[in-house]
Amino acid sequence: MTVSALAITSLSKSFERKVVDGLDLQVRAGEFYALLGPNGAGKTTILRMVAGLLQPDQGDISIFGMDARRDPIAAKRVVAWVSDEPMVYDRLTPMEYLEFVAGLWQIDARAAEAKANELIDWLGLRPHANELCGGFSKGMLQKVALAGALVHDPRLIILDEPLTGLNAGSARQVKDVLLGKVREGVTVIMTTHILEVAERMAERIGVITNGKLIAEGTLAELRSRMGRESSLEDIFLDLVAQGAQAA
Repeated sequence: MTVSALAITSLSKSFERKVVDGLDLQVRAGEFYALLGPNGAGKTTILRMVAGLLQPDQGDISIFGMDARRDPIAAKRVVAWVSDEPMVYDRLTPMEYLEFVAGLWQIDARAAEAKANELIDWLGLRPHANELCGGFSKGMLQKVALAGALVHDPRLIILDEPLTGLNAGSARQVKDVLLGKVREGVTVIMTTHILEVAERMAERIGVITNGKLIAEGTLAELRSRMGRESSLEDIFLDLVAQGAQAA
């Protein structure tokens, strides 16, 4: 029996209103999964609960068979979280930041240095490896944050709008790194409003509205459901409209 990278069952979360409403979701190990939805649909809240940054009101989260609520430390060891606003220490260089993060994961100093150098080269950060992050553009900071998320070799990478505000070159580098990790067997879950990215990169796509999963499948399966050959943008807009009518 194959263990899912992520299995969510009856997940709910409320603030002033119910943001996630009895969600069931499964992501297969080694796949690139795009989670789409309009603003306020609950995407970020879902991912923050999976990453252990928010506690659900109810429901279960299993990460590679581990109960993320009962054993959050074990679950976090195999998860990487990258938010839409990169959080990097301004007074550290990329190399110092990566070695600092590796230290938090208790990675051996020599191994940490080797991994930091590998990531810096992979993300095209070598010319800026010893410059303070405080002077970096958002695209540069996003690449440093991604490198920090990868330093402990996670099995599940969770990204919330990682390409927002990036120029074409930075966006291409980030996409290439993510696809490279998937080829290595790592699972990637990403939210994005750039539907072309989801259409080109994701193996499966889930559409969320009002905290519920209203459609899921490959692009071909979603097209079959709609009964016509359409772009992901057209499919997405039709599904969201249907979800709004059903609410």
